[in-house]
Amino acid sequence: MKFDVIVVGGGPSGLMAAIGAAENKAKVLLIDKGEKLGRKLAISGGGRCNVTNRLPVDEIIKHIPGNGRFLYSALNIFSNEDIIAFFENLGIRLKEEDHGRMFPVSDKAQSVVDALLNRLKELNVQIKKNSPIKDIHYKNDSVQSVELHSGEIFEAESIVIAVGGKSVPHTGSTGDGYAWAEKAGHTITDLFPTEVPLTSSEPFIKEKTLQGLSLRSVALSVLNPKGKALITHRMDMLFTHFGISGPAVLRCSQFAVKAMKKEKGAVTMSIDCMPDVKEEPLFQDTVRKMKEEPKKSIKNTLKGFIPERYLLFLLEGSEIDPAEQNATISNEKIRTFIKNVKSFQFTVNGSLPLDKAFVTGGGVSVKEVEPQTMASKKMNGLYFCGEILDIHGYTGGYNITSALVTGRLAGTNAALFSK
Repeated sequence: MKFDVIVVGGGPSGLMAAIGAAENKAKVLLIDKGEKLGRKLAISGGGRCNVTNRLPVDEIIKHIPGNGRFLYSALNIFSNEDIIAFFENLGIRLKEEDHGRMFPVSDKAQSVVDALLNRLKELNVQIKKNSPIKDIHYKNDSVQSVELHSGEIFEAESIVIAVGGKSVPHTGSTGDGYAWAEKAGHTITDLFPTEVPLTSSEPFIKEKTLQGLSLRSVALSVLNPKGKALITHRMDMLFTHFGISGPAVLRCSQFAVKAMKKEKGAVTMSIDCMPDVKEEPLFQDTVRKMKEEPKKSIKNTLKGFIPERYLLFLLEGSEIDPAEQNATISNEKIRTFIKNVKSFQFTVNGSLPLDKAFVTGGGVSVKEVEPQTMASKKMNGLYFCGEILDIHGYTGGYNITSALVTGRLAGTNAALFSK
């Protein structure tokens, strides 16, 4: 059987691509190896589905440090505001939350998935689920057909590969598409985990000294070998039994992973748990408080200063007994303590694996894809969208924005090509 457009993959970008193609009057087949379409959408945003972000386009690009600039053309054609209008036209009312994140008013990701599936039905898109693909065939520098493991072969004028990366594999993203892209002549840049917890073999981690401790609104940095910050993110973080996690860590992770690869080993990170106060005034203020109550213990003087477990940990790390009286502690030790408050340094030596990451770094090189259409520069009639591309952003609606925008362009242009 022959189709105008075959879309491979039923995640956010694939669903959008199929809708975009069908709205342009193409005869569309959507193939997915799983039982359910939109599985990644259904679990995104903690099951509430953060469909996009309402920040200005320049800000969105800044929040996609992995080749975000490639999306400038795409976002000019189909923007985050267009995504909002698209969903509202499907009957999904959206609300804006902190940092521009957009969620359905229902707070149910499934309502978003259902709206997309209903639209596919209205547009008569044919769907084949539970249909793993054996291969994609090319002939005379053009796409030819998709072959299933069942032996069925479907021909098409154009094919959209929307199978995701290698992160969150239980949703179906197991890296199948890279081989099909390479077969078409594409370069796959190195794959690595991003938006991922980091591991450390520091004694305090191994001994679980701080396990379960959350630090609020700290400034977490990845340092270069000279001690300068490569990146700093101010958010919450969490100490775990294997290392560190939480929003600040996820945001810093791709920089840490790249630095570890570059340095061929562990990298240093730094925590400033009082980013609103400079080091010297903090030192002077602490010394003044100690002088006011010389007989009081340092632990009680600094109660509420920072979380207690972290306070005791930093005091001990500065060779100060928490029960010691203020009058007996040298200024030198207090200076060391304040330095640790402002820049506690430790090493990370790895990350959780790619299948535990929220997002895949690397993928089909964007240098080989047309930014206005998502068309392959190597193979006629071939289009890419979503996480298979070497585009990766922070969590907060940025990756899904990339997926929906590239999906829309890929599907629309695959339909136009097939005419």
